[in-house]
Amino acid sequence: MSARLVVVDDHRLMAEALGTALQQRGHRVLAVGAPSAAVVELVAGRRPEVCLLGVGPAAEQDPYEPLRRLRRDRPEIAVVVLGPLGSPGRVAAAFAAGAAGYVRSDERIEVVDRAIARVRAGEAAVAVEVLRGAFEQLLWPSAEPDDEALRLLRVLTRREAQVLVRIAEGEDTAAIAAGMAIASSTARTHVQRVLMKLGARSRLEAAAVAARTGLLDRLR
Repeated sequence: MSARLVVVDDHRLMAEALGTALQQRGHRVLAVGAPSAAVVELVAGRRPEVCLLGVGPAAEQDPYEPLRRLRRDRPEIAVVVLGPLGSPGRVAAAFAAGAAGYVRSDERIEVVDRAIARVRAGEAAVAVEVLRGAFEQLLWPSAEPDDEALRLLRVLTRREAQVLVRIAEGEDTAAIAAGMAIASSTARTHVQRVLMKLGARSRLEAAAVAARTGLLDRLR
């Protein structure tokens, strides 16, 4: 069932890609924008039923302040947070701030679609993986915080890291080859290795993983 949506993320490329994918599934995307802090201004004058709010891995002290302002000013809008698995406290904080749902930021579009349907129906929407990750951290807390960006950084070569930055900037294989002064076949091989190492099925998913884990910020 079609819904009226606003999509906001700190990374505009991610917001635009998600908005396009949801339009292709029949939803009416009223606005797409960045950063997430601008969500209140973005919904002004519009009547979305659901807002998808991308929240990064968080250097900021209070990543959910924009969510609280939106819920205070426009309580009729159901908000689904798109974020990393993070800690149980992080997921709980999203709901405490007024979120109606929490979905992993690099989740399949089908899962996002189901979350939209659930929050429109007045239900809470939490992906199974989010709940499982939260419970695992509660039951078996690790001695050190899991730095996913550092782990990914260790498996990428210097060349692959450079290619990942270009992928995130929207460059195709030909542009990557020209920008790095390498053959197209070599660029294609680097792209395939980056996707494999990040466990991504597409360039868009690789860019999403890099952005959400904070890896992209470390590479730039």
